[in-house]
Amino acid sequence: MPGNGTVTRNTLRRQIADALRDEVLAGRLLPGGAFTVKEIAEQYGVSATPVREALVDLSAQGILEADQHRGFRVPEYSVADYRSMIEARSMVTDGMFQSLTAGHPAFAESPGPRTAAALAAVRRRGEEAQRAAAAGDFGVLIGYDLRFWRELSGLFGNPYLADFLHRLRVQSWVCAVQHLRRVPDVRGRLWAGHTELVDALSRRDPAAARAIVAAANAHSLELVERLTNG
Repeated sequence: MPGNGTVTRNTLRRQIADALRDEVLAGRLLPGGAFTVKEIAEQYGVSATPVREALVDLSAQGILEADQHRGFRVPEYSVADYRSMIEARSMVTDGMFQSLTAGHPAFAESPGPRTAAALAAVRRRGEEAQRAAAAGDFGVLIGYDLRFWRELSGLFGNPYLADFLHRLRVQSWVCAVQHLRRVPDVRGRLWAGHTELVDALSRRDPAAARAIVAAANAHSLELVERLTNG
């Protein structure tokens, strides 16, 4: 069993990683911004080891990049990068939705109580995301959107697929935020069709689910392209 020192270090590692992830997703750490392990350790008043581990974790998720000259930096994603992320996300979700035609048990006409409760929880995440989008609070929206997709993909029973989709969606938000932070008011400009997607999946309608996601992707890409072009 690990000692208290290991437990404390791992807790600090998670806390630092969570704090820096929030800073990047909120647009407060700007693209290209570089920092060292020492700088972050001094900022949080902790030792270098949990900081280094946290930064490595975030690099593995695509939230940060290792920089041989400065330690780590926030990646600068292009519109082409964003388009590729969306294409990859679509390939994953298309495969997920295809399983509905084979009668996936998570979306049966009469799902078990645990599955029904999990689907209801996903819908609540979607409702919260929609409220945040309507309010123009993309910081809150990102949190609920990531939870929505994490829990929704988890219903399909493949943790590797869920992890991969989560990573893609995190990277997509890192890219999008770099442009959205320049917009003074994003109310009504961000996709908020989460509950429509849940309804389509509950009806076991993969065609409708794909159409909803395709429209969401097209909307997001068009917005990022427009912001990039000024």
